Order: sequence, then C-alpha cells, then structure tokens
Amino acid sequence: MGARAWEWQAGKGAGVALWRVAALEFPGVHAVFSARLGGCSPPPWEGLNLSPAVGDDPARVQENRLRFARAAEFGLEAVAGAQQVHGAAVAVVDRPGSAGPVDGLCTDRPGVVLTIAAADCVVVYLADSGGRAVGLCHAGWRGTAADVAGRSVRAMTASFGIHPGDLVAAISPAIGPCCYEVDGPVIRAMAESASWAGDVLRIRPGGHALLDLWAANRRRLLDAGVPAASIHVAGICTACHPDRLYSHRRDGGRTGRMQGALWLAEREG
Repeated sequence: MGARAWEWQAGKGAGVALWRVAALEFPGVHAVFSARLGGCSPPPWEGLNLSPAVGDDPARVQENRLRFARAAEFGLEAVAGAQQVHGAAVAVVDRPGSAGPVDGLCTDRPGVVLTIAAADCVVVYLADSGGRAVGLCHAGWRGTAADVAGRSVRAMTASFGIHPGDLVAAISPAIGPCCYEVDGPVIRAMAESASWAGDVLRIRPGGHALLDLWAANRRRLLDAGVPAASIHVAGICTACHPDRLYSHRRDGGRTGRMQGALWLAEREG
C-alpha cells in the first residue's frame, strides 16, 4: 500500500533527499515530504531542519528551506503554513502566508504551496483526483482524537464541492505502532472519540498502550468517505530511522522538523 505510492529520491541538489508522494501526482498536483539529509544544521538538529521554533539558528533554517524548495521545485514565496496547535481547525487559504492557529489547510488556488511540519506526528495529504483542490493536515494524538483528517475532508467538500469519493489520501512517515507508547489520558481520549479505538491501541502492562497513528488516521479518512483503495500509508516509522528522519520521541524533544508540501501547479495560459 505504501511502497509504490511513496517514492524515495536521494541526491536532489546539495544532497537533499525527499519522498515524492506519487499516489497523489495527478496532472497539476505535486506532493513531497522532506527527510533530514542535505541540510546545514549542526547537532542536535543535524541535517535539513525546516523549523525555526526548535532552537536552531534562523539563518540555517532559511538555508535549509531554500534547499528543500529547490529540490522539490517550488518557490518559498508561494508557501502557506499553519501555527499547528494540536487541534482540528482547518483553514481554506487562497494566498501564501500563515493561516494562523490551525492544523489543517486546503486550497483550490494554483501556485499556493501548503506546508505542514512534523517530527513524529502524521501529515495527512488529500488531493482531488480531478486536480481541482488539495488539503494537508497535522495529526498527532490530539488532532487524531479530534478528527482533523475528517474535518479536512469535510472542509474540502463544503468549500470546493469535492465528493469524498473523489479524494486520494496519503499518510506520511510518522512514529509507528512499534514505538509510540502512550499513557492513560491518551488512551481515554482515543477511546472517547471513536468506537474503533480498540483496534488501534495495543494495551500493555501498567496502563500504557501502543497507539497506531497510521491506522487511526486511515480510519478517520474512511469514516469521512474516502475510499479504502485511495488511502496510501507510507508505513515508515520516524523513531526507527534516525539516519533519514527526525523523531521528537526518540530524540527526547531536542530535534529538527521535516515538512510535507502539497500544491496545485500554476496553469498555463
């Protein structure tokens, strides 16, 4: 489900590497996810850190962003971002810049590059198979419990007239069910938010559980009407791949951030 849909590309200028989300690349749609390779940041952010909010030098972060944008073939002046407050609010954007304290973005405007940062949380990509609109959201356990993925689908339906059955979705590299141990408050939040929560939690001794964020967000998308065959899970655990990926959990909170980017190409003529 993930291998062909997510294509690893190494050495794209200055040693930058990234994943192309091939499953979403309909005519005029572009989708990528960064790795940590090819950046100029020193430890503990070593590599292509794309966030200025984790203690790294802003000048290095800007250089890293330039390298990623060149490798992915978009311009930084076109980027629209979110403050990412671990909620479920979704903004419809029509221009570059910050959309404020939201965790989901969607647009039907060609040339606006949606971006979401992550270092364990899921980035959920949504694209209309007809190339009319795209959406991107950030889903940690709070956003997953609050259904930010489903709200993103509904925002695209309400704003652009997109039928959920016409959407194709992708779930980024994120901390996997092998490594994401959670405690009682998280277990309760998930259990209270979804009848199927028991399917994505593996209970362990001591009142803890392993949470499968990939499967939980897939279920959210299914509940919102996205067809099962149209959901493509990368299945790559951030905590298990220190050579390629940042992980907040693995690195004790002192680490960099990757970035998902999704956009509609400018139309000629």
